[in-house]
Amino acid sequence: MLYINRRQLANAIRIISIDSIQKANSGHPGMPMGMADIAEVLWNNHLKHNPNNPNWENRDRFIISNGHGSMLHYSLLHLTGYNLSIHDLKNFRQLESKTPGHPEYNQTLGIEATTGPLGQGLANAIGMAIAERILSAKFNRKNYKIIDHRIWTFVGDGCLMEGISHEVCSLAGTLGLGNLIVFYDNNGISIDGNTNGWFTDDTYKRFESYNWNVIGPINGHNAEEINKAIIKAKIITKKPSLIICNTIIGFGSPNKYGTSECHGAPLGDIEIKLVRKQLNWNYAPFKIPKKIYNAWNAIDKGNKLEYNYNKNFEEYKKKYPQLANELKRRYRKNLPEYLDSNKIIKEIQEKCEYIASRKASQNILNILGPSIPELLGGSADLTPSNLTMWKGAKPISKENFNGSYIHYGVREFGMGAISNGIAYHGGFIPYDATFLVFMEYMYNAIRMSAISKLHIIHVFTHDSIGLGEDGPTHQPIEQLEALRAIPELNVWRPADSTETAAAWLSAIENKEGPTAIILSRQELSINKRNSNQITNIKLGGYIIRDCQYLPDLIIIGSGSEVIIAIEAAKYLEKKNKKIRVVSMPCTSIFDKQKIIYRNFVLPPYIRARVAIEAGSPTGWYKYVGLDGEVLGINNYGYSGKPKDLFKKFGFTVSNLIKTCEKMLFN
Repeated sequence: MLYINRRQLANAIRIISIDSIQKANSGHPGMPMGMADIAEVLWNNHLKHNPNNPNWENRDRFIISNGHGSMLHYSLLHLTGYNLSIHDLKNFRQLESKTPGHPEYNQTLGIEATTGPLGQGLANAIGMAIAERILSAKFNRKNYKIIDHRIWTFVGDGCLMEGISHEVCSLAGTLGLGNLIVFYDNNGISIDGNTNGWFTDDTYKRFESYNWNVIGPINGHNAEEINKAIIKAKIITKKPSLIICNTIIGFGSPNKYGTSECHGAPLGDIEIKLVRKQLNWNYAPFKIPKKIYNAWNAIDKGNKLEYNYNKNFEEYKKKYPQLANELKRRYRKNLPEYLDSNKIIKEIQEKCEYIASRKASQNILNILGPSIPELLGGSADLTPSNLTMWKGAKPISKENFNGSYIHYGVREFGMGAISNGIAYHGGFIPYDATFLVFMEYMYNAIRMSAISKLHIIHVFTHDSIGLGEDGPTHQPIEQLEALRAIPELNVWRPADSTETAAAWLSAIENKEGPTAIILSRQELSINKRNSNQITNIKLGGYIIRDCQYLPDLIIIGSGSEVIIAIEAAKYLEKKNKKIRVVSMPCTSIFDKQKIIYRNFVLPPYIRARVAIEAGSPTGWYKYVGLDGEVLGINNYGYSGKPKDLFKKFGFTVSNLIKTCEKMLFN
């Protein structure tokens, strides 16, 4: 392929991008124009993919971390033969189109991750690289590289300025992820202008210190240099590679190249005409000549790659049938058939253990870990506190990826985004863990879990002032409500071992989105339940203690406060008051139940209600109404013994009784 032809192929990306952005009157033309030459070499010479089957398991993964340059990715998908038409490109950034403003997972075939918040796509790529390494260690055999693909990602200055890049790239170097190759778009321009005023890091030395293989700087507009750099990177298998590409943002724009003017706004009709002249592109908007399409088309090559893979897999299946079937099961997201969730919950109820829910969580992991091999856990340097490592779990390392646990170090945000990448990749149900108060560090990664509806479990321990002596900096108050405010995220705060088991099994079975499980440091009493109550836990809220006939008052609680509610109810019943206690471990699941069930648990005509939770009271008012009361916390905690703190903030049986009596006797 001659160099001039390569430039014309890259120019097709540039022209499609600026035309689509101009039609939408919105978008970021600078990055697609600047990185088009890199993309052309990568996609035509190195990327292993099949447009006819975007979900082929052994495809390479390509992620644009600087997701504002989404038109580059859409142009590549269209040109190489994916199901993305010219009509779709014309609908860029329009409502419910296949070409949203930033790449969105499950909305466009060929998009591997939802990217936008800078740096998270890079973290997702590292998660994918970890997933590939673990799967290859587990399933590959001599002469059968069933899992054998690379992860490629584009990043910009903004991605490397964001703190998350330091967290994840440090870990990637420690793990020696040689299947990861990153292209750094070193154009020196961000929204505010030339980055010399605020970003002068020595990127080469920085990544070298992370134990990366660093190549460059190279000319990001010279196809031969780009190709040689990629070949060098592919040779290095024990380190991730960073290719520093010096580029010109808005390459081809006579008046706006190299400036922030082309970063985040359409070029304008006049400038686009000048770009066409500059690039010698003599075609109308959205008109691509057949010779360009033919040169880009990757369908035949992709079909051949997948055919050869499938042929090899069939031989592998004959020789290693159990491994082959297990791998297919994982990618299909089918749980093991022998998993009996109801039986597990009932057995735990019968044990009646007086333990912290974090310990109950570890106990259920000891059951689930051996039964569900796709469970891949980890903690942000809090494994002994989060209790997230089960008995048979082995941590992965640079030397051995045949494990099921990741020591993330103190990198909460990076951990969350890497876990998302593992979920995007497939083959695993990832879970991660830290203290509840530190979910603030990873909040945006949790939000991305929810946006992408990833099957992932976020575990948070030390759920309240009950953690005690560490004081206000470690005692969560508003965090529960912040998590509950995230759409598509199920937030469980179990009251005891039984509800903890139910929370885990619900999370395992919830393939439609992420789950957060909130666990206590302090020990919790086991609550008595009949078979109906055990079954109803999965409905998010249920009657855990009831009275004869209609109740005079309903107490609603979660977590460690449920036992307080039950003890208060016992006392009030001696005063001839009929009290119902509702345990509400997961408000979002309860809210999705049919109205007939919700009204059964919380009859609308019973207006005397009290909710109790050792956290922000905000969200509970929708359950207690204008006439109800909420025992919560509206300020920060103190350092002290848990028992003393609960007393100070009014989370005692006596204080709850007083609150209820005000409603019952006034």
